[in-house]
Amino acid sequence: MADDVISFKEMCARFDVTARTLRYYEYIELLAPLKEGRARFYGPREVARMTLILRGRRFGFSLEEIRQWLLIYEEQGTRPQLETFLTLADRQIGELTRQRDEIEATIADLQALRGTAEAELARLPKAD
Repeated sequence: MADDVISFKEMCARFDVTARTLRYYEYIELLAPLKEGRARFYGPREVARMTLILRGRRFGFSLEEIRQWLLIYEEQGTRPQLETFLTLADRQIGELTRQRDEIEATIADLQALRGTAEAELARLPKAD
């Protein structure tokens, strides 16, 4: 076994994921570890893919979008993959911006309602 591979347990620890998560990513073909019997080993390619998977999840991409995006690289190369990423990123930036705007509006509404409640409380007689 090469020096640049890590075990299943090490992969889980490195990326702070559960064994179930790692097995699921393999099941849906996001990862393809080397296998020796029941043991799984992850080389630089799988470590890089896992980094991209987790980054994609953090940005809100679905696992299927990530899988398709990684497949583009394998089948078509870097340029089509980057072009696809730009499209996905633009869409996700729009969605995150919309969500942020909704959150900001909700915070403003809650602050206003809190202010109203605070003013109403100030007008009520104090309890003994």
